Amino acid sequence: MFVDVAKIKLKAGDGGAGAVAFHREKYVASGGPDGGDGGKGGDIIFIADKNLSTLADFRYKRKYVAANGEPGRGANCSGKGGANLVIKVPEGTLIKEQSTGRILADVSGPDPFVIAKGGRGGWGNQHFATPTRQIPRFAKPGLPGEEYEVTLELKLLADVGLVGFPNVGKSTLINFVSEAKSRIANYHFTTLSPVLGVVRVEEDKSFVMADIPGLIEGASEGVGLGHEFLRHVDRCRLLVHIVDVSGIEGRDPQEDFEKINRELALFNEELASRPQIVAANKCDMAAEEQIEAFRAYIEEQGYEYFPISAATGQGSQPLIYAVSRMLDTLPPIKSYEREELTPEQMVERQSRQEFTVTIDDGVYVVEADWLGQILGSVNMDDYESLQYFQRVLRSSGIIDKLDEMGVREGDTVSILGFEFDYVI
Repeated sequence: MFVDVAKIKLKAGDGGAGAVAFHREKYVASGGPDGGDGGKGGDIIFIADKNLSTLADFRYKRKYVAANGEPGRGANCSGKGGANLVIKVPEGTLIKEQSTGRILADVSGPDPFVIAKGGRGGWGNQHFATPTRQIPRFAKPGLPGEEYEVTLELKLLADVGLVGFPNVGKSTLINFVSEAKSRIANYHFTTLSPVLGVVRVEEDKSFVMADIPGLIEGASEGVGLGHEFLRHVDRCRLLVHIVDVSGIEGRDPQEDFEKINRELALFNEELASRPQIVAANKCDMAAEEQIEAFRAYIEEQGYEYFPISAATGQGSQPLIYAVSRMLDTLPPIKSYEREELTPEQMVERQSRQEFTVTIDDGVYVVEADWLGQILGSVNMDDYESLQYFQRVLRSSGIIDKLDEMGVREGDTVSILGFEFDYVI
């Protein structure tokens, strides 16, 4: 079964806790703290696999969790980092965050993409020894790994997309000019999934062609099968519009051409301006006046026109050479860049999260799991980074809650093991 959309949950590994330990050795008095740091949590990494062509595997497994980092040990031994979780997807898979729809990665090349980062390991007590605090009996916990609910969306990587009504000969053409084996029969919707084929123009020159399942009027609104596969036209550098010029099914080729272009424009206006070559198919069953009348209409619209017969191969070679020449002048296959959240969006997102504030031996302890990712990304030595962290605390209501509980300047506030003096 061809599956091109899947929703899954990702959870990177949590960082291991730092250790509380003290050096013990014969004849060494007061060896001091030597608790090691916790290991980093495992990342979740996506890579493209050319052997995959569908997202069907993600229908059966919906949650992916990376390994946690191990806790630190004595003798300054750091915990082992959690193993990364590598997930293989077909080339051309977009990874989108469900809550915002923003693109996290476009897995279209050989490079791996880290989608969810593992949490940093906590510091052992060796880091907290000072001249006035020589026996620190505390350590930092590890930070939680990132969590995402994502949508995987496959957009085929093809140079050329074949579009047109069902049963106009798209499958026949791709089977003739490439090694693809698309199913062919004399009824609508024979092709139920996109088919890719490599078309060789010369010994060292080729391009990838995609047979997109037939569109019909209303496809952009969900009618028929076409709306499920319009996304696969999105990356195509060039469209080859196949039209049945013979009219043997009782349709007018000019109306067919206009309807399909209208559906493409309704789905994505950019598709309406995508370069097109028109192939008038089934010329072996059409009268000469039909072929020439349609030629006049297409050339008047400014498109190149090629009469062909996909069943016999007539006219296919000139069409392929014309496609190759036009591809030489076009930019490469479209790729998508990662979309970052703006600071305002980050603040708004965090403001909706829950938290608790308690007082423990004079220390104001803030508990909020969602703050782990923010805290892990803040550089405490950078003024702007600290300002951003302060905005998050204020917009989420944490500072107001501290004020309500009577915090004063100089009091100690602890957030997920990070302690600081409160400053008004």
